[in-house]
Amino acid sequence: MLTEKTMERLRILAESAKYDVSCSSSGTVRSGKKGMVGNTVGGVGICHSFADDGRCISLLKVMLTNHCKYDCAYCINRRSNDIPRATLSVSEIEEIVMEFYRRNYIEGLFLSSGVVRTPDYTMERLTAIVRDLRTIHRFNGYIHLKTIPGATKELLIEAGRYADRMSVNIETPKEESLKALAPEKDHQSVFLPMSQIQQGVLENKEDRKKFRHAPRFVPAGQSTQMIVGATQETDRDILTMSATMYQQPSMRRVYYSGYISVNTYDPRLPVLKQPPLVRENRLYQADWLMRFYHFSVDEIVDDAHSHLDLEIDPKLAWALRHPEAFPVDINTADYERILRVPGIGVKSAMLIVNSRRFNRVTSYHLKKMGVVMKKAKYFITCGELTSSFSQPIVGINELHPERLRPLLLSKTQQKRAAEERQLSFEFLP
Repeated sequence: MLTEKTMERLRILAESAKYDVSCSSSGTVRSGKKGMVGNTVGGVGICHSFADDGRCISLLKVMLTNHCKYDCAYCINRRSNDIPRATLSVSEIEEIVMEFYRRNYIEGLFLSSGVVRTPDYTMERLTAIVRDLRTIHRFNGYIHLKTIPGATKELLIEAGRYADRMSVNIETPKEESLKALAPEKDHQSVFLPMSQIQQGVLENKEDRKKFRHAPRFVPAGQSTQMIVGATQETDRDILTMSATMYQQPSMRRVYYSGYISVNTYDPRLPVLKQPPLVRENRLYQADWLMRFYHFSVDEIVDDAHSHLDLEIDPKLAWALRHPEAFPVDINTADYERILRVPGIGVKSAMLIVNSRRFNRVTSYHLKKMGVVMKKAKYFITCGELTSSFSQPIVGINELHPERLRPLLLSKTQQKRAAEERQLSFEFLP
């Protein structure tokens, strides 16, 4: 039974866990099984996010303990902070998860922990929780487990047999920045468990080819997180690291967390009134371009543009820098070229390619397909928008990028970008 004392500790530990954004259940499906409790449906995201059908999926996001032997400058749970501390036992976490699931509060678990005693001691307790949930309590829902850097490979492999996803955070794209903010950590301690988990995933795939019912190993892959705005790295540095991470076959998502000034007393950190949310959003958009739109890092950011434009999205920024790539004829261009048109997404690009086999595509059809014509009309030609019609063509090459840009900007976008620029912090050498 959950006592008032247990609930108070749970409140403290849930509050301590809220700054980790790298949690999602995408990529795994656990069907309901006889004798098991719960399921993971459709590979959709949880932790109070929304499924494709609009459902809100909830996740118990909690730490085993917020005591930590490390003193990382950016972390609210750092050793030197005077904050309420709490620890839940292995059995208490298991009881909370099962009780909350039975009450229909949650559909899964995101479990992390501060490092106490040794990495192996902490990882062993985390592993015990997920093992007991699966084998004793027969819990069949989604479990995302944070990996403790420095733990032995044997513990990681055992945890991977029970968790759907495992993650370890990079925090910063450059090691010198990580050493400045967290002297007790380095990138090697992050990359080593990543490679060990990846090896386990690849070996499991081979085993499942030979043995159909071989147990799965981290079926939803890995994720990681980088802090945005706490150090002086450019967006190009961040996206270059993300591109490197995505080359690993087991890496599913890289998350970007706008820095929140939780430790304002530390001179190594910028003091911001609010997190750089616009920059964070632009990084997610650029990440999407790399993953689904066939853009490379050098196309999104380069030496002349090392930071993403805060006023417009990265795809539109690329289009304005490359007017020579337009206009794109919707009825003849290949799929990859259509994808690069601002206002056209993956689904609408596929609809265009499939629909034009049966009929000529016009602006009317594009609107029905969900194309944002407010943007796209300056970068395409189709149907009625050709020289054979009396209506003149007015596109990016006729207006020129410098004149077209103000037409595509809303006052709200300009205001948000201006506010975030005012929050910029000059890092001292």
